[in-house]
Amino acid sequence: MNKFLIIDALNLVRRIYAAIPDDTDIQSLTERVSLACTKLLRVHRPTHVAMVWDGDEISWRKQLYPDYKKGRKPMPEPLAMGLAALQAHLSTINIGSIYAAAEADDVIATLAMKMTKAQGEAIIVSTDKGFSQLNHRHISQWDHFNQQYLDIVALEQKFGVDRNQFLDLMALAGDSGNKIPGIAGIGPKSAAELLKTFRTLPTLFSSLSNLGAKQAKKLAEGKEMARLSYKLAQLQTDLPLNINLKDFRAIYSRPDNPSN
Repeated sequence: MNKFLIIDALNLVRRIYAAIPDDTDIQSLTERVSLACTKLLRVHRPTHVAMVWDGDEISWRKQLYPDYKKGRKPMPEPLAMGLAALQAHLSTINIGSIYAAAEADDVIATLAMKMTKAQGEAIIVSTDKGFSQLNHRHISQWDHFNQQYLDIVALEQKFGVDRNQFLDLMALAGDSGNKIPGIAGIGPKSAAELLKTFRTLPTLFSSLSNLGAKQAKKLAEGKEMARLSYKLAQLQTDLPLNINLKDFRAIYSRPDNPSN
């Protein structure tokens, strides 16, 4: 079975960069990122590997909702200036790059789902919990910094809902990290309680008469914002990608190479 290690490039690189004492030392960053990639290959032994980079275009989410990710710090200038050299170095150690037009998330999600449709396995390297919505037994998520897979059971316990309700939860309560609004006055706890009772958004919104007047009013007035928030949080998994998997074969120096 092919195993594709899909690295959320800036998620990895920006965290490594933040730990470097001298923020102009791109050489040190390059060495640390290279070591991280080497370790990822050693731990997971994929047949294929790629770094997926965010692009400069305005994302469709930002166009749909201008406050999406509002207030996020821009990329530090030394890092922005050094990215091309870092990417070029990674190619010399056989870590290929895929460049998204805007956000990398949808490209990563599409790659992962395409891999499963081809009877393969995908491992997403990222700390972004938004990928947890990709509910497939052959898609997993690896946190490089904690050296562990994302614990879905622990996440379900934290949120108070099942995995297949994560998007519904964000639609109701929003996501402060990405500035996804949700419904005003509905927090994570009340959203989880509503989903425990009604299970899905359609069932909830068709059952407002069973709720107290105040809560029913909040939900009725916020229905369109919930619909927008759901769309903002949902990953696209069917983007057209002009790539060939064979261009991203993992290359090992040892004789026990995974098949490709």
